[in-house]
Amino acid sequence: MTIEILGYDQENLKNLSEDIITHSKKFGVESAEIDISVSTGKTLTVRNGETETVEINNDKNITLTFYKNNKKSMVSSSDFSKKTIQHLMDNSLAVLDVVEPDNLFSLVDKELHPKLTKEIDIYYPCELDFESMIHVTQEAEHAARNYDQKITNSEGATLNYSSSLFLYANSNGFYGGFPGTRYSLYCSVIASEKNCMQRNYDYSNVRDYQDLKNASELGQEAAKNTLSRLNIKSIKTGTYPIIFHNTISDSIISPLMSAISGRNLYRQNSFLLDSIGKKIASDQLTINERPFLSKGHASTYFDDEGVEVFDNTIIEKGVLNHYLLSSYSAKKLNLITTGNAGGTHNLVIDHQNISLEELIKNMKRGLMITELLGHGVNMVNGDFSRGASGFFIENGEIQHAVEEITIAGNLKDIFMDIEAVANDTNLNGSKYVGSVLISKMAVGSQG
Repeated sequence: MTIEILGYDQENLKNLSEDIITHSKKFGVESAEIDISVSTGKTLTVRNGETETVEINNDKNITLTFYKNNKKSMVSSSDFSKKTIQHLMDNSLAVLDVVEPDNLFSLVDKELHPKLTKEIDIYYPCELDFESMIHVTQEAEHAARNYDQKITNSEGATLNYSSSLFLYANSNGFYGGFPGTRYSLYCSVIASEKNCMQRNYDYSNVRDYQDLKNASELGQEAAKNTLSRLNIKSIKTGTYPIIFHNTISDSIISPLMSAISGRNLYRQNSFLLDSIGKKIASDQLTINERPFLSKGHASTYFDDEGVEVFDNTIIEKGVLNHYLLSSYSAKKLNLITTGNAGGTHNLVIDHQNISLEELIKNMKRGLMITELLGHGVNMVNGDFSRGASGFFIENGEIQHAVEEITIAGNLKDIFMDIEAVANDTNLNGSKYVGSVLISKMAVGSQG
């Protein structure tokens, strides 16, 4: 099946990349990489029952990377015309004349490219006209607005659809790419009671429109989330067990991935230097990379350098099996690439088959964090300090909302203090993780 987006299909993109690579060799370019992407989509927002914004999004991008005499240049454009492509090439060649050489700059070995092209299951086209998009967003907002009299206003409901096609090619003769689709629905409302006003939301993000959360259910959940924030009380500063709710639990997984990424490691900007084979977290933490996951948000069969990727386990029962390396960072560290140029490809975090409700009950007294503010992570020493809001738990039950608190600790301790990962896995992003219970963290409060 030929898939065409904005007048381009895979063959068009391949021919364009071949022409550029062939032409570049005439000017002494030793090797080249070409990244091309095209996408089209629609976004519609309703607010208070009325259509507020309607957008049609058409995007194109091409990036040329040239190598010559241990030098590297990279230039991009959204214009695919012959004139612009020639201008890009001229600019890239000019950059090669002035940048500093680095003997580690090169394409990856041909042997690292995939031998067979795999089918990646992330393309689910669905014709969504604006009339149907209006219906869905109105349904979500209506369900939220009418859930309770305390819901006094709306920030709107938004439905987004995009379809994309990309190609990576290099002068090794490798060409790879595939199409993808994405659908998302978001609804946010405001609740008021006495002198308290709060907002919250619900969100669904999928590859297949059929998997999108039901609009009415999503609207009702947005209302419930907002209402739960009205009963706010202060708590005392102290040390508490902490549950990172599944909507924000990736916020502790992300700095862990950054700490074991090659770029931070060779720059000595990581608190996990020399940690391969060592225990860096509790037995409850196992992180798998699943690049071929059906409908996965980061599914692929090669990384940003065309290196073949595999199912693997990055951390197993707290032990770090390997770093996350591109070819360049691998060379800097005298290791081999792990196929992680551009990042990870669907992280699936094992859970302990325990529900969030059981996690709350077992914790007895502590905090469940549902929102984080700021960027208080020191990658060198692992210090973690973020503004937060959420809920106070006592006797294994949610008692009231809390806000304007600060949670703090060191990530080395936080990972070791993971007691359990719940089975309420968040499916909206490329880090598939449930709510996470940490045995203790410092909490600062204004109360």
